[in-house]
Amino acid sequence: MPPIPAWYRKSSVPADDRTRVLIVDDHMLVREGLRRILQAQDDLEVVGEAGDSAAAVAAAQRERPDVVLLDVEIPGGEAAATVRKLKEAAPGSRVIILSMHEGPTLVRELLAAGVRGYLLKSIHWQELVLAIRTVHLEPDRVVLGVSGHSLSNAGQGRGEEATALSAREREILGLVGEALSNGQIASRLSLKEATVKRHLRNVFVKLGAVSRLDAVNKAAELGALPKPRKGRAG
Repeated sequence: MPPIPAWYRKSSVPADDRTRVLIVDDHMLVREGLRRILQAQDDLEVVGEAGDSAAAVAAAQRERPDVVLLDVEIPGGEAAATVRKLKEAAPGSRVIILSMHEGPTLVRELLAAGVRGYLLKSIHWQELVLAIRTVHLEPDRVVLGVSGHSLSNAGQGRGEEATALSAREREILGLVGEALSNGQIASRLSLKEATVKRHLRNVFVKLGAVSRLDAVNKAAELGALPKPRKGRAG
């Protein structure tokens, strides 16, 4: 990754006074964009980057950042489990989740795991910078960039999440559980592959899931999966 030009980096704040940030995202382009935004702030310093859960934990233990920006869909483990490992590796680090989804279940699980912020990737860069400064300077503050609907639903019972799944969504999840690809599911149900993907995105939001496996596991816990089909070829 090319270095940031000297003119791009402000230096009016002494290094010891800057907020040290670790960026965790599996997309290099996203990491590059975040790094350039943060390095342009005179009070922030990017001390490391990681592309998966294990690398993130190792970097946190090594660098002891003040703030960790964590992509909710980071490979290598569920987000909540990664947060707990990060807190064990660097107890003083505050974790801010960056996500494309507002799923109330996911928000609740991550807050319980100890995150200090949950922000949507659609926010303006200035909101992100403000959130980083806030959780660092005010340890007891939690910054949430989600809708009021998600917040009000964050206390819903697990049974309500199960009933929120449509019959088609349950059917598709059942086929995901049988290890069928989106294309195979589309063929089996006479749907377009894009339709299958749309149903799965809705399922992720409703269950607060971050992967296909996570969605299947959570649906199984809720008793929301259909009974396995018999006598059908894969």
